[in-house]
Amino acid sequence: MEPAVLGGKLASGLITPLLKKLFVPDAPGAGLVDRPIRLSSLVSFKGEKRTLTEKDVHKLAAHLVARAVDSPGEAPFPPDEQTAVADALARRLLALGDLDMDDVQAVRLGHRELARQLEYGAPAPAGLSTDARCFLGNATEWACLQILEFFTRRSTFVARTLVEQTRTQAELIARIDELIARSPRPGSQDRTFERRYLPYVAERHNHITIYGIDLRDSPDRWPLEVAYLSLEATATAEHALSEGHPGGYDLQLPAEEALSTHDRVLLRGDAGSGKTTLVQWLAVTAARDGDRIPYVLPLRTLIRAGQLPSPAAFLSSTGCPHTPPEGWTERVLTAGRALILIDGLDEIPSADRHRTRDWLLSLIGAFPGNRWLLTSRPTAVRPDWLASEGFRELTLTPMRRPEVKTFVERWHTAAQAPEYEGPLLDSLRTKRDLARLATNPLMCGLICALHRERRGYLPTGRKELYDAALTMLLARRDRERGMGEVDEVEMSEEIQLELLQRLAYALVLSGRTEMDTEAAEGIVERCLPSVSATGDAATVLRSLLLRSGLLRQPAAGIVDFVHRTFQDYLGARYAVEEGHLDVLAGHADDAQWEDVIRMAVAHARPRERVVLLRQLLAREQPRLTLLALACLEHAPTLDPEVRAAAEGRAAALIPPRSAEDARMLAKAGPLVLELLPGPEEFTDEEARNVTVTASLLGVEEPDGALAVLRRFRDHPSLDVRRQLAGTWDRFDTTEYAVEVLDHAPRDNLFLRCASAEQLDALRLMQPWHGLAVAGSHSLAKIVDTVRNPEAVNVLGLERNHSLSTLDELAAFRNLSKLWLQDCHSIDDFGALHELPLIDLEFNDVTHPLGLHSLRRLTRLALDQWLPDGRLPDHLPTSAPLDYLYLGHDTLTSIGMRGLDQWSALTTLDLDGPGPLSASDWQEVKRLPALRTLILNGSFAGYSMDAIPELPSVESLRFCPQGNERDELRILTARLPGLRTVTLNMRFSSFPLDAYAEIFPTAEVTQDRLL
Repeated sequence: MEPAVLGGKLASGLITPLLKKLFVPDAPGAGLVDRPIRLSSLVSFKGEKRTLTEKDVHKLAAHLVARAVDSPGEAPFPPDEQTAVADALARRLLALGDLDMDDVQAVRLGHRELARQLEYGAPAPAGLSTDARCFLGNATEWACLQILEFFTRRSTFVARTLVEQTRTQAELIARIDELIARSPRPGSQDRTFERRYLPYVAERHNHITIYGIDLRDSPDRWPLEVAYLSLEATATAEHALSEGHPGGYDLQLPAEEALSTHDRVLLRGDAGSGKTTLVQWLAVTAARDGDRIPYVLPLRTLIRAGQLPSPAAFLSSTGCPHTPPEGWTERVLTAGRALILIDGLDEIPSADRHRTRDWLLSLIGAFPGNRWLLTSRPTAVRPDWLASEGFRELTLTPMRRPEVKTFVERWHTAAQAPEYEGPLLDSLRTKRDLARLATNPLMCGLICALHRERRGYLPTGRKELYDAALTMLLARRDRERGMGEVDEVEMSEEIQLELLQRLAYALVLSGRTEMDTEAAEGIVERCLPSVSATGDAATVLRSLLLRSGLLRQPAAGIVDFVHRTFQDYLGARYAVEEGHLDVLAGHADDAQWEDVIRMAVAHARPRERVVLLRQLLAREQPRLTLLALACLEHAPTLDPEVRAAAEGRAAALIPPRSAEDARMLAKAGPLVLELLPGPEEFTDEEARNVTVTASLLGVEEPDGALAVLRRFRDHPSLDVRRQLAGTWDRFDTTEYAVEVLDHAPRDNLFLRCASAEQLDALRLMQPWHGLAVAGSHSLAKIVDTVRNPEAVNVLGLERNHSLSTLDELAAFRNLSKLWLQDCHSIDDFGALHELPLIDLEFNDVTHPLGLHSLRRLTRLALDQWLPDGRLPDHLPTSAPLDYLYLGHDTLTSIGMRGLDQWSALTTLDLDGPGPLSASDWQEVKRLPALRTLILNGSFAGYSMDAIPELPSVESLRFCPQGNERDELRILTARLPGLRTVTLNMRFSSFPLDAYAEIFPTAEVTQDRLL
């Protein structure tokens, strides 16, 4: 009989209380004593708390056995053995007091093991039948099961169990630590070494160095983490391996993410494009993250040893001072934890590149699962050189304008020279040839370093900058990086310059920026007899493509210069050497020759400069005059008369004296931007005209125009600031908002947002007090984009065809002026009554309801068809109106009936009505405070004969037509108190003397409407 069956027969709910009597009552506490509580102290038939005798235990056992025998079913053993079985069970229960364990240990044993302990302590008497022994064993197990259940319910058991577990775990941990200390685990030496190696890699490569220039007061190393700039890498259509970018598309991604989606990458880039810097960045970030073990392997260093290194020699071959545990690199590679960065395939001889390929592929085959990056200049190896081996080919792209700006900012932060940052950025924006030069980190770094070295001034005429760049690229950079001879052709700097300038001049003459490889080889071949270069033309051209850093192959069979500015510079150098000054002057009308001519002046001798500049000035064309002026900065020595002539001619053009002059000056092209000074020495009108010129050039040359406008962003003149605000749409929305608009003084200036992008840009600026928003934007959207709606006190909404309710304008709690232009769906103005609104302008709404609630209005302008009735039926009669504008639709529909309701009116502005009646003009006569009368449009609709005498009117404004002499004489008679007459000029100009004759008692002025 199994214990479970026996338990069912005994009905544990009745028997458990009997077994519970075997133990003393539960006591509080967790049992946290020095010595465990033994079972002998818990049983109730021993110790000081004895409540049962051994006789009582026997009675308890007999009762248990009797209940089992009396239960329904077949008897478990012969009846005559019941007393013997009960006696044996009692002795086993009494053996609980002799066990050397506590309750926690007993539970850990389990009921079966505990039963065996009791059987061992009190064996069954001899002579029992098999059934009786079986029953006794099962009864013992069942009793132990109930006893352990009872133990687990004691209040001290759980706490005591936790204590025991904690002690046991502590002992186990201590023993394991001791075992580890005696026997180090495999790999612990590797981890110990990596804790030294990774910080070493991060420190060694965490800097940027510019080779090939001499700096006295500037450092030649900068922290990589400060100066690093993320560049983009592009996979051309045939190399785009990503599933998301099938053939026919270009894949662009940040260069440092090149290995995030592909384990093998061949990265190509021109000289100075940032390949080595990217390798350093990947090494530093991997070393700091700790997810990969970086190995930086510059091939120019490895190849010197002759034999390319095995993994065991990776560190020693690159000069690492740390010695790894034996077999460490192989274990890293085998585990797929390595990041292998192999830099400079182009920096080793071509004969060694195939050997390098075999070495690389053998490593990849032996150690799969790692990440591999190989860098090279574009022409070092053919396309798809490693494509069959699963390498993705990417090319570093030239830096764009935002990246150049970021680089300059970070460079100056790293160099701790923030005072030079702004002037250099302005130069890069306004000087196009300089901007074209700054397209990769190397050239940007060179420009930054030379600019700082010369205390904020670039080399005079920038010729020195180009010379420094050419020397660096053609000779010093490779030499100072420790590179030896790479190809079979070795050419000095002078020989390279001779070949390059002939190629450049050929491109300049053809008006192109690229040529066929065959044509380039022909030019080189014709030049070879006069230079001491070994090898045929194809070999020499290939060497120039690989090592000069100035030529490249953008596509198969095509050659061009990496920067147009180098082409112009070298082409001008050759033109001057050959005496082709007439050729240069003959192409001066071509804007593409501007930089060539300027660089020719830089290369020319003083007499040659005079000849060239006089030819430019002799043409007497504004653009060529400005070109001559631009050439002066490249002419440190020049005949004073020629210099004075160029400056005198240009002084008549810059600064422009009028808006017409500004527009004419802009036609000279982007060259003008470099010549625009200011704003310190300008009058307010000249400053505005300069901003007009720069604004007009914003579409053609946004960078340079923005640099000019930035100088005027805090100008005090309202006209200048209006021009700045009005030219926003010609520039990048966000950049213009941050660089210009956010710095402009806000007083009396309104900002108009004509697009969703401009509206979103409001979040980037400090609050504007005056805003105009064009387009069907919800009021919720407008409120959300304004950083502080309470700061807005003037708001204009234009062409918002979806706007029907004005409830959400309540967010503009301080709104004093609102104009609604072509917002036709509005039908109620009642929502505005809680605002401090004093000025309202609208036209052509659905229903102009709710106007009577606007009791604060002092100015009201409407061009609105009104139903029959009088003006007081529709407009707020209780408002203290001072100014009222009535447009054509209002005057045509309802005239001026009831106008005398607003007796405080001082200005009445009327626009293009149908014929007004005499009764309308009588309403005007009953306005005692009227001082100003404004008549817009033709006089034909005003019924001049019906105008009564208006003695209170002192000021008259109108738009002259040129043929209204008779009507004006009527006005003279009807306005005897007239003191001022203002002509609103729109397009044409009229002589003021003629109008002064008509109005002899008044001062006649004009106001040009923009």
